[in-house]
Amino acid sequence: MLTVFNNLSIKYKLFIYFMVLVLLTILTIGFLTNIVFSNAMEKLANESALHAISQANISVETSIRNMENIMDIIARNPHVLKFIRMKIVDPSDERYEVESNVRSLLAGFTQYYYDIESIAIVNKNDLFISNEMYKVENDPLIDEGWYIKCIDHPDVLHILGRPFGRNLTEYKKVSTDEIFSIAKAVRDPSNNEVSGVILIDLRIKILENIIKDIQLGKSGFVYIADSNGDVVYAPVNHVVPRIKRQWFSDERVFNKYILGQHYQFIYTSSFYTKWKVIGVFSLNETLKEVVNIRNYTLVILLVISVIALGLSFILSSSIAKPISKLRRLMKKAESGDLSVSFDVMYNDEIGHLGRSFNAMINEIRNLIEVVYKEQKSKREAELRILQSQIKPHFLYNTLDTIHWMAKKYGATDVIQVINALTKLFRISLSKGNEVITLSEELEHVKSYLLIQKVRYEEMLEYEIIVQNDLNKLYIQKIILQPIVENAIYHGIKAKGEPGKIVVTASVEDNTLVLRVKDDGVGIKDNELEAINNTLENLSGKRTGYGLFNVNERIRLSYGNEYGITLKSAPGKGTEVIIRHPVMKTPKG
Repeated sequence: MLTVFNNLSIKYKLFIYFMVLVLLTILTIGFLTNIVFSNAMEKLANESALHAISQANISVETSIRNMENIMDIIARNPHVLKFIRMKIVDPSDERYEVESNVRSLLAGFTQYYYDIESIAIVNKNDLFISNEMYKVENDPLIDEGWYIKCIDHPDVLHILGRPFGRNLTEYKKVSTDEIFSIAKAVRDPSNNEVSGVILIDLRIKILENIIKDIQLGKSGFVYIADSNGDVVYAPVNHVVPRIKRQWFSDERVFNKYILGQHYQFIYTSSFYTKWKVIGVFSLNETLKEVVNIRNYTLVILLVISVIALGLSFILSSSIAKPISKLRRLMKKAESGDLSVSFDVMYNDEIGHLGRSFNAMINEIRNLIEVVYKEQKSKREAELRILQSQIKPHFLYNTLDTIHWMAKKYGATDVIQVINALTKLFRISLSKGNEVITLSEELEHVKSYLLIQKVRYEEMLEYEIIVQNDLNKLYIQKIILQPIVENAIYHGIKAKGEPGKIVVTASVEDNTLVLRVKDDGVGIKDNELEAINNTLENLSGKRTGYGLFNVNERIRLSYGNEYGITLKSAPGKGTEVIIRHPVMKTPKG
């Protein structure tokens, strides 16, 4: 049966696949129905909660407006108007009479309105009167933040929150957690000038009585926060301390996980109080009624799903296996492995595709072999021409003649440069070999640095740090000199002051790692990113040909896991990291 199916065309395989897809669609509809029902329940709970907190918000605004009306009544009282006009220099008997009348007035309000803890009035001359409060220190009240805030914005009610750090306190030693303060400036009707501030401390019970009866499920609750997100009133529970103020943005409905429980948040804001009334309830509780229906549905769907999944697995595996295999082979070929071959076992479209793939791979291998032979012959011919042009014996004899002439005249510096140049040429030619020992490569770059040291004198310092056991390893020749040259010309020379180059070699994770580090001007972040991208992809704009040529030689010879990367920071220098395979023989 499986063989017959393997010989079917893609058309019939897709037909069978669509049959399975229809079955899965039925299952999906079942799940979606459950989701829609859950969303409907959630929406209903949200609407109910929103209505409740909206009513609570209106009640809070009404209560605060009533307190503002009381402030306005107090501000229009004749005795209060006399008090706000009083000065410290006024006769004491007159002040006593006015203060007695005002104190009686304030006491009447606090006795009649249970929600008022205490009332205080401060005039612009720093005279203060209250029925229940006294000054903690003798510092002026008119210099306090709440007073200045009311004077600066005299026509609005200021909800100050908890009275922390205030120079007024209650005789009854009421906790700051039990009260919150409101204040408003008083204008003198005779000249419309701001002449003082009325301060009222309200019991937090005024808020608790509004929201305590609101039910949001079994564990839901309502709390109030100010414009900064600080809690004004909240019931005592383990959820409130874990609520973060940054959760509240323009989105009025959102959900969060707290201590493993899924909570829904709904809030409404008051333009008048600048407070938020926030409802919090458990989505787990809200959707509990949906769970039973969902469980029954899941049992039925599970049985159908097992059958459908089994059939789907057989069918999809049958279709996907050869396609996946061919895809893996294509990926290997894309990475450069042209030894792959697709085992053709089918007579359908995939079989034809596999035969075409094998033919293509064979053709590519043949073309690469032809191109490789042509390029190899071309490079060997170019190398022979170059070596014949250089004439190394003539070159060495000429340098030797210059060496003895310099020695005759005592030109020590010239002798050093000639010796370094001789080594440079000898290692560069290296009898046409592309691979040399690490010690030879280090000798080559050391000769180059010696020549540059003679040129730049104290402007250039260098150090080569390599363990002796690494010197016998083999690497591609002339990969350090172009990097060092870049470090001198683009790093230290551009710096305009003395600099140092450090060359190191080590074996890390079975890879030979060479580092060339300078303390030059460094490279800007965007330029560094562009250079590293070009080195990684072997494409893009190239600004330092020596760097890119070395990278390309290494990667083309040994693979993309080797090559060059850069680390740099502006003003702190640059480090070039060369990753090269560990080679104990010239052939690896």
